[in-house]
Amino acid sequence: MIYLRLIVESFRFAWQALRSNMLRTLLSLLGVTIGIFAIISVFTLVDSLERNVRDSMSFIGDKVLYVQKWPWSFGGSYPWWKYFQRPEPTMREFKQMDRNMVNDAGVAIFADKGGSTYKYRSNSFSDGILMGVTYEYSKVSEIPIEEGRYFVPQEVDASRNVVVIGKEIAEALFPYGGAIGQELKVGGQRFRIIGVVEKQGENMFGMPNFDQMGIIPFGAFSKMYDTGPDGVGTTIALKGREDDEGLQELEYEARGMMRNIRGLRPQDDDSFAINRPEMATQAVTGFFDVIGLAGWVIGGFAILVGGFGIANIMFVSVKERTNIIGIQKSLGAKNYFILFQFLFEAVFLSVLGGAIGIFLVFLITIIPQDMMKISLSVGNIILGLGVSAVIGMLSGIIPAVLASNLDPVIAIRSK
Repeated sequence: MIYLRLIVESFRFAWQALRSNMLRTLLSLLGVTIGIFAIISVFTLVDSLERNVRDSMSFIGDKVLYVQKWPWSFGGSYPWWKYFQRPEPTMREFKQMDRNMVNDAGVAIFADKGGSTYKYRSNSFSDGILMGVTYEYSKVSEIPIEEGRYFVPQEVDASRNVVVIGKEIAEALFPYGGAIGQELKVGGQRFRIIGVVEKQGENMFGMPNFDQMGIIPFGAFSKMYDTGPDGVGTTIALKGREDDEGLQELEYEARGMMRNIRGLRPQDDDSFAINRPEMATQAVTGFFDVIGLAGWVIGGFAILVGGFGIANIMFVSVKERTNIIGIQKSLGAKNYFILFQFLFEAVFLSVLGGAIGIFLVFLITIIPQDMMKISLSVGNIILGLGVSAVIGMLSGIIPAVLASNLDPVIAIRSK
């Protein structure tokens, strides 16, 4: 009970100090508020960015490797001359990998063609994407069907003219619904609609997704466009197993098998690229790590100023309450009681400043955002309050020690 009473009394002293010197206290807390706001806002943006990057790229699959002609690059010069003579992955290579791979959870091949126009009677949708896939593509990438269904193996094996369309295409061609079972025209061919994909919405990179896409069997796509070594860009996608940490086993096996299929000698460079979706996330996150460091530096200086402000408040508080300290000690108050009392006051004031900074970050998160949803995580709230508490403890420790070591006789005589 004595510790509970100590906390309550310390809280009362801190609140009295805040009320009696409201302007001075708020100005001193401004540094902590700005510092915590700078740090937590940057961390919140970084976390939200990483989450939105993953969500934006979710339609290309999780734990997936892509065997392609061109390696992905993010920033800097791109040595295209090293890669333009490489052949595209072929159906033959896909079938060999599909038969022989052991560390995968699914293998698929797909190709896409941009600038496709979808037509139904007088309605049309321009600049869409037509994608040809094998049946296993649904294992590699999640295709959330809203209406209808996905392909059955017989439709893919027979290269039938059936299509699963994105929500934007469905809304443009069939504004009143009823797309399932209708026939649309794309690339000079008629396709029967068997499914409509759930609306994906805009992503932060403006990347195309299933909303603007029609998905057809790979065989039907190959009849319309050349998918040979020099044709439309094709991709072999390999889904990794859950127990394959970092997809290392899958990548080693895929690289070895592709080199063997293409007859590459040990000294030859790869004539293909193995790309990962998380490469984009790592590139963007790496960039924002630098911004996060800058946030720590800027916020650190602001917090340092705030810490000195709180220390100044505590020194003034000790001076103003010297007589009260003397009375408390003469009545039997221990040194740790006085120490804790002033230390709690400093921590309380600092945490209050940090809480205001976190609240300002929260106000930013409730502003509607078109491209990126920003949310304040519990971890960042705890971080902000924790940093504030540490700053308050460091700022108040010297005044608290001085107060606890005062001689009660001399303290009582002070005015």
